[in-house]
Amino acid sequence: MRRFTRRSRRRRIVAVAALGSTALLLLSVAVVTLSPLMALQTVSVAGAQRLDPAQVSAALDDQLGTPLALLDEGAVRESLAAFPLIRSYTTEIVPPHTLVVRIVERVPLAAIDRGGSVELVDAAGVVVERSAERPAGIPLIAPESADIESLAFESATAVLSALPAELRAQVDVITASTRDDVTFTMIGAGHRVVWGSAERSAFKARVLAAALGTTSQSRAWEYDVSAPETLVVRGL
Repeated sequence: MRRFTRRSRRRRIVAVAALGSTALLLLSVAVVTLSPLMALQTVSVAGAQRLDPAQVSAALDDQLGTPLALLDEGAVRESLAAFPLIRSYTTEIVPPHTLVVRIVERVPLAAIDRGGSVELVDAAGVVVERSAERPAGIPLIAPESADIESLAFESATAVLSALPAELRAQVDVITASTRDDVTFTMIGAGHRVVWGSAERSAFKARVLAAALGTTSQSRAWEYDVSAPETLVVRGL
């Protein structure tokens, strides 16, 4: 009976000691993570090209002094939403005092002539920048397809997004009215390309590249790759 009582007492002592150690560890972690010793002092911004990193950092000043474990992700998201050029972002906490914000900026996909100025927009229609002239290598969306709320704009930008960068840089003017009737002209000889929809764009690009390589580039052609298995080439 005494042996059983001693064993039972030892087990209770071990259990109490283990619970005490765990509680002490949790208390220590809480004190360190929630105290000013681990409060936010610096916001570092990475990935900014067009944006001013200092402005992005300043937008998060209301988080300074907050323990890192209590940073308000919703408030961070709301503050960064004020920058239309931010397409996406990630955050990383770097103890003891730093929050790193890595941003991915929107990049120009196409140009829209607004009469007097040119808007460079991404696939969502967000204006990345404005300039007096269209930069080289940026396709122009035809006026009839330039309403960013329209199916025509969505179709044109879907094709531009799917084009290989080298081919996209050769597009002069692109137009569409439905998802399946995208056409564009090319810089240089003035070729016209009937592309159709954005589906199978990789295959269509290979077919077009082969067609360009086997036809005389001293004159303009129409290349119909809407059904890429049956390429149609016509003189203009």
